Amino acid sequence: MAAMSVTDALAGTSILFIGNSFTYADSSPVRFYRAGTVTDMNGEGIGGVPALFKSFAQQTGIDYDVFLETRLGAGLDYHLERKLGVIGRRGWDKVVMHGFSLLDEDKPRDPAKLIATTKQMADFLRARNPKVEVYLMATFSRADQMYPRTGAWAGEPIEAMARDVRAAYDQAAKGAEAKMVIPVGEAWTRAMQAGVADPNPYDGIEPGKLNLWAHDNYHASAYGNYLQALVIFGSITGRDPRSLGENECSAFELGFERPEVKALQQVAFDQLAGTGAVTAGPLVPPKEADPVRCVRP
Repeated sequence: MAAMSVTDALAGTSILFIGNSFTYADSSPVRFYRAGTVTDMNGEGIGGVPALFKSFAQQTGIDYDVFLETRLGAGLDYHLERKLGVIGRRGWDKVVMHGFSLLDEDKPRDPAKLIATTKQMADFLRARNPKVEVYLMATFSRADQMYPRTGAWAGEPIEAMARDVRAAYDQAAKGAEAKMVIPVGEAWTRAMQAGVADPNPYDGIEPGKLNLWAHDNYHASAYGNYLQALVIFGSITGRDPRSLGENECSAFELGFERPEVKALQQVAFDQLAGTGAVTAGPLVPPKEADPVRCVRP
């Protein structure tokens, strides 16, 4: 279990997110959300999923110093080739990172590059801080790779891509001695199987279901990014995502309805509880969201 330590709560533990548009929430209002609460090391004014994570942590009294280093369409090979000067400016306490969504842009579905570059990045991070905790984020199935005939997973069930991606990250985690693989893709699949989210945006969104993808059927929508951030939050802190409550501030600011928030938090909990990453925690009694408390900084 990835339980939060006392020092996490008191010492301003540093956490760096290394990724691409899946981290900075391209094609979603989350992209520039609460950008002032995190440090974009490329100076592009990004908030993204790291800012959602920061918001969740603040609401539960955890003091994380959150940083991000992201690049559109980049795998870890890009960050290794061009961004080590940025990433190596300090030793990090925790790092959450992921590669390209197809595993390899040039050879879709091939895990070799992810496995190799994950180890290289982990070795670099440990050279700066031997105690750094490395988390790998297994990304979600892309609808544009499942339903169109040109997709790398064309004709396969929606869960197939997330399953293959997770298997690749498990291999990468073993080679890099990562602390944990964060099951974002599996949480998306669970949301669809539970009837919370629609599995196929190409044939329309069923009434009462959420679309986890943005308009391009590639990136995450605000709902997809919110679920992603919940799973990361639970994985890093060991906290029950449901303890944030139906009136969680970021959901309020993004315009979500309370039943939507409750459903997404439940999916995140169910995914993490299944592996013992979190245990049931006290739920926040329902109360009206406070516009003053939740106002953007």
